[in-house]
Amino acid sequence: MKQARGKSAKGAKGGTDDKGPREDAGTVPANGGAPAPMFLRVLVMLLAFGLMVGFAVVLARLTLEPSASSEALTHNNLSPGSSIRDYLARPAFRDTVKQLGGNLLLGVPFGLLLPVLAPRTRGLLRIAFLTAFVMFLVELTQGAFVTGRAFDVDDVLLNTTGALAGYLLLGRRVSRALHPRRTHWWHRFTRRSTAES
Repeated sequence: MKQARGKSAKGAKGGTDDKGPREDAGTVPANGGAPAPMFLRVLVMLLAFGLMVGFAVVLARLTLEPSASSEALTHNNLSPGSSIRDYLARPAFRDTVKQLGGNLLLGVPFGLLLPVLAPRTRGLLRIAFLTAFVMFLVELTQGAFVTGRAFDVDDVLLNTTGALAGYLLLGRRVSRALHPRRTHWWHRFTRRSTAES
């Protein structure tokens, strides 16, 4: 009986039988690992900012420059999938790739650069919403004010798809390597239940 009491007392005092403080058992760091060094984070964010500025210039030139020669050929498209079907039905495969692939590639920088510059934009829904919102404004400006340009809802869909692909392929990984992961309100409950088990 004395030995049993001694062991239990020893364990209660935090002896060798105890595996450590209870609140640390089973907890996971909020960021899933140590964040990148500060100088590397600053360097990558400056690079991402420069690329975003360059992308904004390219986007403006590709979408907002007037094209008087195309004025008779342009028409607004408010029916999702209509322009995509037209592109796929064209006999010239090169034109199809140029139209569909170009719109997909135009969205990729959103998925790559946004989560690096603003870690709060991480997440498929956030990236999709922000990309769709920006490109919707671009298309709206095209259709309303730019000669030879038109509003096309399929361009917004393709741009958003490209942004999601860029985010899933690389943007999410780079952002998580640079910035600590966000902690959500439900993490306090999951950590508590893990620590108690």
